[in-house]
Amino acid sequence: MSALATADAAGRSCVRSPMLEKKRDSKAGLAEATPHYHGHRERLRQRFREAGTDALSDYELLELLLFRALPRRDVKPLAKSLLEKFGSFAEVVSAPEARLREVKGLGDAGITELKVVQAAASRLLRGAVKKRPVLSSWSSVLDYCRTAQAFADREQFRVLFLDKRNQLIADEVQQTGTVDHAPVYPREVVKRALELSATAIVLVHNHPTLHFRSLSVTLNPFQSLQIS
Repeated sequence: MSALATADAAGRSCVRSPMLEKKRDSKAGLAEATPHYHGHRERLRQRFREAGTDALSDYELLELLLFRALPRRDVKPLAKSLLEKFGSFAEVVSAPEARLREVKGLGDAGITELKVVQAAASRLLRGAVKKRPVLSSWSSVLDYCRTAQAFADREQFRVLFLDKRNQLIADEVQQTGTVDHAPVYPREVVKRALELSATAIVLVHNHPTLHFRSLSVTLNPFQSLQIS
């Protein structure tokens, strides 16, 4: 009986062996199959490393940001959808989280990646302004203000407080209003300037609309510049 049982088991093993091998081959094939967009990702990264951002369009730069958040998806359609909705790379990165969530396929991870870039850009520009005289680096101030609030969806009244060397002491949003109005309280501005021992201030106010966005920057009451 023992010999018959052994022979029977061996026979079953031989019958199953081709099927098991087929399954193994199938699994190996699935494991080896690489999504088509993986090669695209590496080519895009290489182009960025070799040629810099000038070699990439806005949607390609968005793709680079979304790669980490969505490692198992082709993110090109999502990047193009974001640009179609918001208009430009800067407007996508600066868009409010609530509006970003309206885009199908963009979740918390993707939104976080976009907001990290926005925060990094703002901090870099703030660093360029903070330890330098504002009057001698006016373009840096404008770049910083534009990055900080030019794409905001509600009006903001921001104040940059300066010391006697025209260096930045503090940057504060005094008021946030609606799409076409933001209250300003001169008493509060003066009070805060005295608290900080500021000798000059830069007043910044944005104008968000559906078709036009602008930023007004005023240095004290004597010098003003309108940019859009």
